[in-house]
Amino acid sequence: MAYSGNTDTRVVVTGMGWVTPLGCELEDAWDGLMSGRSAAAPVTRFPADRFATAFACEVRGFELAEHLGDRARAHTSAGPGTAFALAAADRAWRQAGLDSGGVDPARAGLYLGAGESSPDSAAFGRICIDAWDEQQRKLDDARWASGAVALDLMREVEQEPQMALAHVAALLGLRGPSMNCMTACAASTQAIGEAAEIIRRGDADVMVSGGCHSMIHPLGMTGFIRLTAMSTRNEEPERASRPFDRTRDGFVMGEGAGMLVLESLEHALARGATPLAEIAGYGSSADAYRITDIDPEGVGAWRAMARANEQAGIEPESRDAAGRPGVNYDSAPGTGTRENDGIETRAVERVFGGLAGEVPMSSVKSMLGHLIQAAGAVELIACIRAMQTGWLPPTINYAEPDEACTLDYVPNAARDLRERGGVGVCLSNSFGFGGQNDSVVVRRWDG
Repeated sequence: MAYSGNTDTRVVVTGMGWVTPLGCELEDAWDGLMSGRSAAAPVTRFPADRFATAFACEVRGFELAEHLGDRARAHTSAGPGTAFALAAADRAWRQAGLDSGGVDPARAGLYLGAGESSPDSAAFGRICIDAWDEQQRKLDDARWASGAVALDLMREVEQEPQMALAHVAALLGLRGPSMNCMTACAASTQAIGEAAEIIRRGDADVMVSGGCHSMIHPLGMTGFIRLTAMSTRNEEPERASRPFDRTRDGFVMGEGAGMLVLESLEHALARGATPLAEIAGYGSSADAYRITDIDPEGVGAWRAMARANEQAGIEPESRDAAGRPGVNYDSAPGTGTRENDGIETRAVERVFGGLAGEVPMSSVKSMLGHLIQAAGAVELIACIRAMQTGWLPPTINYAEPDEACTLDYVPNAARDLRERGGVGVCLSNSFGFGGQNDSVVVRRWDG
């Protein structure tokens, strides 16, 4: 499985920002993860008390103007996910030191894994009811069309997933390559990997990349409930997300955004920027199995991880100078669904062989919920914070081991690795609904 891409151009992270159910400041959300705090609580966005799953991990009290000030006025039509992206991208851009210039706008691009915005469910429902022909037992198309004038035009436009691209590009003045992918839970990891490849092949100097999504609305929640993919522990939402635990019964819906500024090392150093980490490897694959199930042997997941390690020059079954596995931490998708967690475990065992049990892996979805298209980017930021601090976030609510999940899941409490050399290399994985698999290897920047 030889990697044939260009490895001469090194790609580094110089800025990052997130909006999460545990907070929007990097430190606040990280502290929440370190303390093992769950963001799950009853849904407040709409009346959900009659839903089989009536709780989620919401971003509470978010106001775009508090993040952008007067610049928020140009984005008043933005849906929730796009608004989250704007706040996170602005924070990443400023952390990278690019708010005062330093980049040719035509050489600065954008690659997102942005999901669709929430529909106007109330208006749509009223139109359908008014257009119902009881005698014909079907919708009257003419009545539906005439009633559709009640829909808010800008809200309809903002439902389109590419609108996050338009808003973020306008905010930051990005005029380079601009793309969006919708590969479900793998989307923002794929976006980051592909953005790095754009820089490697010389098509841009800087790329803003990541993802955003909010599916905490009636249609979004209903879809996953119908698929029986979500936990129904309504009596104890904070304990509902329990990846790798024997009693797991599904994921918890979350929302948010994660954004990173990527640039070539040469460009970053030339403008005096200090890299935060290096994007060392990327791998992508498809299961080609079923749209509702992942390959039961985890072959696609294994292939993505193997390719990312190979591009990074890491032999996963060998040890580093400190005697540890070459990958010090595996950021697991860990959704908490019955099938996925066991299959993911098998894929990790295949990648790391006899060292698999020595590679700590955890799922921050146990605390943040599943941010869908934003999940991978937020989890990659968590990897970088782990490298900066030497601490690993835990998998909370882990109480009963499962015979299908036998690895080190950093159960219930954050782990201090500072006396063991810290965290030098992380593997961040996203395995999406429909069989999309994407992995990114990120390496600590030591100068």
